[in-house]
Amino acid sequence: MIEVLGSGLLGSIFGGLFRLAPEVLKWLDRKNERAHELSMFQAQCMLERERGSQKLQEIGAQRDMAVDVASLDAFKAAVESQADMAKSAGGWVAALSASVRPVITYWILAVWSGIHVYLAIAAAIAGTPPADVFRQMMSADFAALVAGTINYWFLDRTLAKRGL
Repeated sequence: MIEVLGSGLLGSIFGGLFRLAPEVLKWLDRKNERAHELSMFQAQCMLERERGSQKLQEIGAQRDMAVDVASLDAFKAAVESQADMAKSAGGWVAALSASVRPVITYWILAVWSGIHVYLAIAAAIAGTPPADVFRQMMSADFAALVAGTINYWFLDRTLAKRGL
């Protein structure tokens, strides 16, 4: 009798467990599915945040570009207006106005060159090797000054004559 009860009791327990097993597996699957959906939602939120940030940067860059274009247009208009006023005044006023940029250019280059010659002589007297002196004198500021001057007097005028 114990065998009959034991087999029936064990059968009931195993039967109940086997009936509960699919429900437990479904519950674990739903739990994993929810965790996956949550991680996907978080990834999507991060992606949208990055897109928003990128869009704001793009809008800022467009605004900066528009401001730069407007500033250059205003500068161009001011230079053209000044040139028109000097031409309309005629005579020595036009000549004086036309000589301002070259005179300032020569003056700046003379001052910078004078400083560099003085520093080279002082360094030579102090015993510094000429290569070290030259490296120190050719700073980024000096290179920018020379490049800007050459650009204005040669490249800019060449392009302007061609209508570019």
